[in-house]
Amino acid sequence: MTWRVMRAASRLRYRRPMLLTSPTSHAAQPVGALLRQWRQRRRMSQLDLATEAEISTRHLSCVETGRAEPSRAMLLRLADQLEVPLRERNVLLTAAGFAPLYRERPLADPALAGARQALDLVLRGHEPYPALLVDRHWNLVAHNRAVPPLLAGIEPEFLAHPCNVLRLSLHPRGFGPRIGNLAQWRSHLLLRLRQQVTASGDATLQALLEELQAMPLPPGTPPDEHPLPDGGVIVPLQYVTPAGTLNLISTTTVFGTPVDITLSELALETFFPADEATAAALRQSFDAALAQLPV
Repeated sequence: MTWRVMRAASRLRYRRPMLLTSPTSHAAQPVGALLRQWRQRRRMSQLDLATEAEISTRHLSCVETGRAEPSRAMLLRLADQLEVPLRERNVLLTAAGFAPLYRERPLADPALAGARQALDLVLRGHEPYPALLVDRHWNLVAHNRAVPPLLAGIEPEFLAHPCNVLRLSLHPRGFGPRIGNLAQWRSHLLLRLRQQVTASGDATLQALLEELQAMPLPPGTPPDEHPLPDGGVIVPLQYVTPAGTLNLISTTTVFGTPVDITLSELALETFFPADEATAAALRQSFDAALAQLPV
C-alpha cells in the first residue's frame, strides 16, 4: 500500500515489517563469543557484568571462552543485564543449544489484536498532528491521517514500500529542501542513528548511516551544526510549506515490556506544534484533507 493510496484511506492499515537479519544474528558463532561481543559493545568489564548478573567473574570468563556452558536461566539473565534485543536473545539461545523464546509475528496476526488497537488509539488520538509508526530500520509501518497533506509533491519513488523515513527526510529529492534547519535536523538524526548502531550492532542500520552521511546537502545549505541549539534539550523541525514554516518538535514512544519481537522493534514518532501558528496550520490542513475523503 503506497502513500498515494493511504491518502484516501478511511482507517489505519499496517504493512508487514521486512524481516532482515543483522550480522550479530550469526548462529554459527559460539554463544561465548556472542556474549563477549555484547559485553564489549556495552563497554562493560567481565567484573561489571558478573556483579550485575550475580555470578562469579571466573564462571563468566569460562562461558565466554567456551570452557563452560551457560544454563538457559543464566543466559537470559546475562542478556537482560546487557540489554540485548529480543531478536538477538533468540540468537544467543540457539547458539547455546536452546529453543528460541521470543516469537515474531506480523501485526496482522490475531494474537496482536490488542497491540494494534493500542497503536491505532495513539495514532488517531494524536490527530490533527502527524504521527508515524516505524520498524527497527526506520521503515514506515503505519501513519495517521495528518501525515499525507505534508507529502504533497514528493516523488512517488520515495514513498513506495518500503518507505524509509530517514532517507525520505534527508534526501535532496525528498523532504531535504523543505526543512528550514536541514543541517541541524540532519545532525540530530545522524546522532540518533549512530547511537542505535552502537547499541545494536545492526548492519542494516550501519549501511543506512553511511548512506545518509554521504548524501549531499542542497546548494546553499550551511554546514552541519551541533544538533542542540543554545544548550537546549529539544531539536525543532522547521518544515517549510507554501503557507509558511511549521515549527515542530517530536517524541519517540516504544513498548515498555514487549515479549514479541515485532512489538519490541516498533517505535511511534509523534510530532507536536511548537507554537500556536503551527497548531492552527496543522488543524486547517487536517480538516481540508478530511473533507476530501469519501463519505
